[in-house]
Amino acid sequence: MPATSEPGVFDEQALVARAREGDAAAYSDLVARYERKIFRLAKHITQNDEDAEDVLQEAFLKAFEHLPDFHGQSKFYTWIVRIAVNESLMKLRKRKSDRTVPLDEPVDTGEDQVVREIAVWEENPEQRYSREEMGNILDEAVDSLKPAFRTVFVLRDIEELSTEETAEALGISIPAVKSRLLRARLQLRERLTRFFKRKGDDIFAYL
Repeated sequence: MPATSEPGVFDEQALVARAREGDAAAYSDLVARYERKIFRLAKHITQNDEDAEDVLQEAFLKAFEHLPDFHGQSKFYTWIVRIAVNESLMKLRKRKSDRTVPLDEPVDTGEDQVVREIAVWEENPEQRYSREEMGNILDEAVDSLKPAFRTVFVLRDIEELSTEETAEALGISIPAVKSRLLRARLQLRERLTRFFKRKGDDIFAYL
């Protein structure tokens, strides 16, 4: 049974089916497809390269061990994301260095109605900063978010999962995803605004 319907086309469902039948090469293809995304997600949550590498290994090992329990109701990627998020949060709890809201704690979505005044940058900071510098500035701003908000932002705005997929991956409600994403975006805009004000740049709504 071929892994792809056409040459060069990635067929996740076919690879998962082959992997469940014991095809190690098919599982290796799944790992190769998603390992960079999972590492990036783990690093955003743990803020540590070594921990992110551990999460990457543990997540794919656990997924392999539990493949017989995966029946394809969701995408494999959504499933591996949930495993990686759980492993990452376990790393944080072990370090006991980040006292924040756990991902399964209910969130009041009333803040979705909050309106905040955000000044507008009239000049694009990318005209003053290189792509790499802008990337570092944004990474630092994202890393400064609490894990509950940071994880939702990474999944929705960086990895581009849908609201429904994000809710499924994290085991939370769709309203909770929307609320946390709103809070994350507002916090990022405020922090980027403060950063560029300190640097003497004009302010614009980057997010």
